[in-house]
Amino acid sequence: MGEVRLGDIIDDYCVKCKRIMNHSVVSILNGKPAKVRCRTCHNDHDYRHEQPPPPKVDARKQALFNEVLTKVAPEAVVEEDAEELEVEADAEVEAEVEPEPAPPPPPKKKKARGKTR
Repeated sequence: MGEVRLGDIIDDYCVKCKRIMNHSVVSILNGKPAKVRCRTCHNDHDYRHEQPPPPKVDARKQALFNEVLTKVAPEAVVEEDAEELEVEADAEVEAEVEPEPAPPPPPKKKKARGKTR
């Protein structure tokens, strides 16, 4: 690819769409794109060279989570992906905390309508 100019369309990872999308070059620094605008959601952000941001899972937290899992269920495989573990934990929590249906409201009493003298 030749020299990048303002308004050129390039691919980049959009932080809002969370996908690699078409972007327009908004600013250039030293001949390379510095800021881009997503052509789908119109969000401006720094040029990321088509790289998604690193996962937010901290390695220490993941190690502690795996340790707790081995104590709770020793037969569970610790090497599973963090996403699979989170999905399983969320499903278990949702299954345990299923709210009971609300009882139906009591029937309304009808007023007696009769002739008054």
